[in-house]
Amino acid sequence: MKWEYILKDYLTYLKLERGLSVNSISSYELDLIKLINFLKVKSISASPLTIDQETLQLFLYEIAKELNSRSRARIISGLKSFFNYLIFEDYRKDNPTDLIEAPKIGRKLPETISVEEIDELIAAIDLTKTEGERNRAIIETLYGCGLRVSELTNLRISDLYFEEGFIKVTGKGDKQRFVPISDYNIKYITIYKDQVRAHQEIKPEASDTLFLNRRGAQLTRAMIFTIIRQLAEKANIRKKISPHTFRHSFATHLLENGADLRAIQQMLGHESITTTEIYMHMDRTYLREVLETYHPKKT
Repeated sequence: MKWEYILKDYLTYLKLERGLSVNSISSYELDLIKLINFLKVKSISASPLTIDQETLQLFLYEIAKELNSRSRARIISGLKSFFNYLIFEDYRKDNPTDLIEAPKIGRKLPETISVEEIDELIAAIDLTKTEGERNRAIIETLYGCGLRVSELTNLRISDLYFEEGFIKVTGKGDKQRFVPISDYNIKYITIYKDQVRAHQEIKPEASDTLFLNRRGAQLTRAMIFTIIRQLAEKANIRKKISPHTFRHSFATHLLENGADLRAIQQMLGHESITTTEIYMHMDRTYLREVLETYHPKKT
C-alpha cells in the first residue's frame, strides 16, 4: 500500500473522526511527508505496512540534526498516532514506534506581558492611519477575550452578541463557546466596525468577517503576527511577543486577580483543566499571598 493513499485516508480520519483543526491536521501531514521524503532520498522501499523500528530510528536520527527536542517529540507523537490508526484499521498488527522514546522536554511557558506593556503597544498604534483603529481593536480583543489567533481571524460580525456581553468563538475542532467581553473591548470593536470597516469595499466571501485587510479580505494569521511584531519594535519592547502572548497574559492576569480556574478554563476553551493549569505560572510570592488571604487558619 502506497504512502500517499494511506496518508489521505489518515487525514480524513483526523478530520472526521477526531475532529482536529485544519492547522493540527496540516502539522500531522507535514511530519509524515518528512518521513516519506526521507525514504525516497535514502532509496528505502518501505511501505506503511512494512516499515520497521530501525528505519524509523534512522529517520529520527536524521531530523535530529536540524530540529530541537520539542519538534522531535511532536513528530514522534504524530508517528505513534499514525501507526495506532493503522492498527485500528487492521492494516498492521504492531506499532513500530512502541519502543521509541521521545526526548524529555520541560514545559515551556510562553512569555507574558504586563498591563503597562500592553498599554505601550496600543500607544504605539498610529490611529491616523486607516488600519489604526482595526489594530487597536485586534490587540484589545486578543487580550480582552484570550483568543487564539485563528479564533480572532475567523471571528464574524454575526458572532458578536454585544447586548448580552458575549462573543461566540469557534475554537479547535470547530467547537464553539461563548466568551464574555467587556464594555471597554466592545467600544473599540464598535469604533472599528462602524467607522472603518463600514466604509471599506468588502469581498463577498468576507462580508461577515470582522477583521479585514486593506483589500477587504479576511486577515491571515501571518498578518496578525506581523502587526504585533511591528508594534513591539515601535514600543521598544524586547520580549518575544506573539498573538499567544496575549492569551497567556489574559489567563495569568485573571488568575492573579482572584479569578476561578474553572471559569478561566471555560473562557480559554480547554477541555481539560490540566491544560489550563499549564498557563498558570504563578510565582511563589503570589501563592504565599493566596494562602495568607484565603486559608481559614492564616494566623
